[in-house]
Amino acid sequence: MSVQFGRWNLDGRPVDSRYLERVATSIAPYGPDGGSSYNDKNISILYRGFHTTKESRLEAQPHVSASGDVITWDGRLDNRADLIAEMRDSMTGNSADVAIVGAAYEKWGTICFGKLIGDWALSIWDSHDHSLLLAKDPVGTRHLYYTFDREQITWSTVLDPLVRFAGKTFELNEEYIAGWLSMFPATHLTPWSGVHSVPPSSFVCLSRGKQAASKYWDFAPNSKIRYRTDAEYEEHFRTVFATAVQRRLRSDRPILAELSGGRDSSSIVCMADRIIARGGTQAPRLDTISWYDDLEPKWDDRPFFAKVEEVRGRQGWHIDIGLREAEEKPAHESPRFSYLPLPDYDHRLAQQMSTCLVSQGNRVVLSGTGGDETMGGVPTPIPELQDLLRCAEFRALVHQLRAWALEKRKPWIHLLLKAASGFLPPEIVGLPKHLRPAPWFQSDFVKRNWTALTGYPYRVTLLGPGPSFQDNIRTLEGLRRQLASKALPFEPPYEKSYPYLDRDLLEFVFAIPQEQLIRPMQRRSLMRRALRGIVPDEILNRKRKAIVVRAPLVAISRRWTNLVAMSSNMVSKSLGFVDPDRLLTALRKARYGQEFFSHSLTRTISMEDWLRHLVNVGVVKLDTVGPPDFALRRSIQNRLRLWCGNCIEIALLGWR
Repeated sequence: MSVQFGRWNLDGRPVDSRYLERVATSIAPYGPDGGSSYNDKNISILYRGFHTTKESRLEAQPHVSASGDVITWDGRLDNRADLIAEMRDSMTGNSADVAIVGAAYEKWGTICFGKLIGDWALSIWDSHDHSLLLAKDPVGTRHLYYTFDREQITWSTVLDPLVRFAGKTFELNEEYIAGWLSMFPATHLTPWSGVHSVPPSSFVCLSRGKQAASKYWDFAPNSKIRYRTDAEYEEHFRTVFATAVQRRLRSDRPILAELSGGRDSSSIVCMADRIIARGGTQAPRLDTISWYDDLEPKWDDRPFFAKVEEVRGRQGWHIDIGLREAEEKPAHESPRFSYLPLPDYDHRLAQQMSTCLVSQGNRVVLSGTGGDETMGGVPTPIPELQDLLRCAEFRALVHQLRAWALEKRKPWIHLLLKAASGFLPPEIVGLPKHLRPAPWFQSDFVKRNWTALTGYPYRVTLLGPGPSFQDNIRTLEGLRRQLASKALPFEPPYEKSYPYLDRDLLEFVFAIPQEQLIRPMQRRSLMRRALRGIVPDEILNRKRKAIVVRAPLVAISRRWTNLVAMSSNMVSKSLGFVDPDRLLTALRKARYGQEFFSHSLTRTISMEDWLRHLVNVGVVKLDTVGPPDFALRRSIQNRLRLWCGNCIEIALLGWR
């Protein structure tokens, strides 16, 4: 998780040294292993190291290639051995990842981006063509932001300095806010208009007066993997899953794995133990961290993560999330400042996580994010039925309709109609209730941002890739948006890694029949069959984890006095986002258990906390909070500015 930052003055002036000093100070906490820089006339590039492998300690960044290209790399290159073999004349096994990437770019140009397997973000300054390339891996596990105008181009893997030291004002990006309030915003957006994010699987070429984004790689819709027996699919899954975990165990320090007791995290831990026992990784050991709440009646994870600990003979780090303060602090009173909204940020839990990481020396954290979505954790037969419908395989369609009708306890005609309706536009079939905008959002805000507020709805197309492949890509896009919305940790910094989002594993899952992943009465069928004997049976056969809904209700009760006061003077109201009276009505219903929009309510409260946070530190200034008149709201919104001068810097430092 190394940090890169660059500024290119298009008018030919050298980059101001005082500006670079302020930026260097702000990014230093993210890269504690020292920094270096590259300066040439009107361009300056900063680098801060965060080493997780022995090879990364050999890096000299920014890296200058033989042809003079300046490359800054933040990532983990998983197929380095394959690339070294293809470039054996110039690379050795001890070469740093950034040197391998530089040689690959020299040999193949932008085509090389599709050959780089791993989690990464990189920038390439071409001093000959006077152009800048910014690129990210296909899943988008790393951040890379940029701004550009007629005077300068600035880029960074950390959002804060782009906004904080820009020397100009930015408006809040309304589409980002809308997307964040519903699900997650589009991957190319940030909360600030004029500040962009490089999309996953894409590179952006920037030069004087030009900006062009291109996709360099995508999952192949026509890729098919077909075997004769279940055992062959199971063996292939074990191989690619083990590889996905092993790649993320490439560290010269102990690795920490989140262990919830569910199938996803437990499978990662059990497979990692198997790999470490065979000596198949650099990592000296694997630690675990688990959360529990004995006061939550629907929280049933403790017996299951305890079972995994029993099998591996080691107890992990436990955090009791039920021991909350009597009056929870809203986000705008938290000591953590971020230019990204922080959903569900809990300072006390963050401190405990920090203590765990520092005491054990962990720098890499393995997460089970993506497992539920990609491994058949949501048992819906609809994509498979749509495949059969489109291909007119009516005999198989009838068979599957009968089987799934028994599983779902619904008439088969209901499943058939639901599958067929997926080919129609959302405007015709309507949206599911959980995707509809919350009733407290102001009507003009909903009209302007309908697509973002409804989670970017789509319909299945008859032409092109199969419906199940389209569903896989839609699911992956949702995960990409989720990753893009996460703020980087820095107290202390750590690198989060996602085995279930490994490119090779996803390619395998997207290429096999849906029937292998889920079957009637066999949710996560392939995963459970393949990992039998590796993961305890109690985990593989457990019922779906309980969804905890009591905690948000308790939080509303604890903060009730503050929430009532908040609703009388909301920043969200002045911006035209929320109707406070309708929000207060929804909060009352939730408090008394009448109706609870869990996700939307918590997101709205978090967003209001974040906006107040910006106001408190002087980033956003509100002169008045006016009535919900559209013209007045727009006038107020246009006056909301982020002032990024020395006064803001002093205010932020003093507040921290």
